[in-house]
Order: sequence, then structure tokens, then C-alpha cells
Amino acid sequence: MTQAGITYDTGALIAAERSDRLMWSLHRAAVTRGLVPTVPAGVLSEAWRGGPQHQLSRLLQGCEIEDLDEAAARRVGVLVAKSGVTDTVDLAVVDGAVRRGDVVVTSNRSHIEQGAAAMRTTLAIHDM
Repeated sequence: MTQAGITYDTGALIAAERSDRLMWSLHRAAVTRGLVPTVPAGVLSEAWRGGPQHQLSRLLQGCEIEDLDEAAARRVGVLVAKSGVTDTVDLAVVDGAVRRGDVVVTSNRSHIEQGAAAMRTTLAIHDM
């Protein structure tokens, strides 16, 4: 499968706020390739602790925030039942990344792999 883009999980956003060099290098490489990273809204809610979060705010300027609409919420709920993973934010990451063919940048590989396995697929994962 060819990766269409990149999806950031909470660990990626936290790494960006901490000025993690690897995270910023990945982000710059994605943007240079013309990719617009996706951040599910739930991921943002897990990472956002109020202002000022200068590095995170800077990262988000180059990202697309993906809403969790009713259809996606239902898909994620089914995925909770199938995967045994109760972290709905991680499973929203999986749902979106699978639909788009994205690589996932995460600090929680096991939840991402379990969710993808429940969808009978695999995802390319970059660990933070």
C-alpha cells in the first residue's frame, strides 16, 4: 500500500511541543513533500493544555484537523468492540489513517496495531 499522507497521534503532538528534533524533522519532510498532516480532533484535545503552547500551535498551522462526525463515531465504536482497545482517540486515528492510507506517527504502537488488525489491515507506523 502506498501511503497517501500522515496522521499524528497524541504522542506526536506532545513531542512537537517538547521541541523533539525527530518530530520536527518528520513534520518538515512531510510538508516539503506537499503533505498536509492530519490531526484528529480527539488527538488535539488530549494534547492541548491551554496556552501558550507555542510549538504545538506552530505545528498545527500546517495540519488539517479532522472532525469526528456521527458516521466516524459509529465506525470507531464498532472498532472498539472488534479490537478490545477502549481508547477511542487511538481508534479514531486508526479509522482515519486506514481510510486515507496514511502512515501514523504515534507513541502508542500497540493500540494502533490492534485497531488496524481489527480492520484486517496493517498501517505503517513511525514511533515517537
